[in-house]
Amino acid sequence: MKYFALIGAAGYIAPRHMHAIKATGNELVAAMDPNDSVGIIDSHFPNADFFTEFERFDRHVDKMRRANHSKSIHYVSICSPNYLHDSHMRFALRSGADAICEKPLVLNPWNIDALQVLERDTGHKVNTILQLRVHPSIVALREKVQSQPRDTKHEVDLTYITSRGHWYLRSWKGDLKKSGGIATNIGVHFFDMLHFIFGELQENVVHHSSDTKAAGYLEYEHARARWFLSVDVNDVPTAQRAAGQRTYRSITVDGEEIEFSGGFTDLHDRSYEEILAGRGYGLEDNRNAINTVSTIRNASLAPLSGDYHPFLKK
Repeated sequence: MKYFALIGAAGYIAPRHMHAIKATGNELVAAMDPNDSVGIIDSHFPNADFFTEFERFDRHVDKMRRANHSKSIHYVSICSPNYLHDSHMRFALRSGADAICEKPLVLNPWNIDALQVLERDTGHKVNTILQLRVHPSIVALREKVQSQPRDTKHEVDLTYITSRGHWYLRSWKGDLKKSGGIATNIGVHFFDMLHFIFGELQENVVHHSSDTKAAGYLEYEHARARWFLSVDVNDVPTAQRAAGQRTYRSITVDGEEIEFSGGFTDLHDRSYEEILAGRGYGLEDNRNAINTVSTIRNASLAPLSGDYHPFLKK
């Protein structure tokens, strides 16, 4: 059995990590979040110690490590706001534990380089949740693409609209310096998926960028991809919005819809299984997606000509 600590216990994604820790036969012994609305812990690990101050959490973890306590931390799961991931991974490694970090791993590619140095210094590893890489439909598509001639270029449209209320822009997620913006916050795992399936990125063009939506064009070794991301409910297609649908996700390859709406419930469990077996995705596996979103964040907008996402025509 491995012992876990978790940072960001009150966040949206934390319950998936708690479930994965339990599903893999391990124990959460300490959790931290400035917000004390963490009753969800009782459903998984009611005996876990909980802290609302990072300093006390740090002292607790360090005390157990120095005393060679029977429940010293093996892994720190990181579910905190994006801009804190780098700092919290450093904390994990310096505490003698491996890290398991939610997406996006970091906001800037140079953070990866510094973390690699710390990995070498401490002998501990950063693992990341790239859950789409273990989705059966995505794995099958990747295998299909790899079986085709190397000069094949597929035509891809990626559309993801996940409506958010007024709270979104008033939270840390609406702060570019803290979340990295729309493309980073809700798109980074899709960009990783495109890289995973279609190879190295060759071109990155941004056509639209605002607080609530972004769109552009990416060319990979084996694909030309138009993408559109939004948190604005008005971008949900009319028919779906009339039916009360607030989320819309579509990925087409050469005009064919890729169905992967199901199978999401256990992807964190499977990711943890791979990490615990020593097959987790690490720092370098994240570089392409982090480079992609960093470029998008800092790019000048290209004119709406040539190949751009059809939703921009609205």
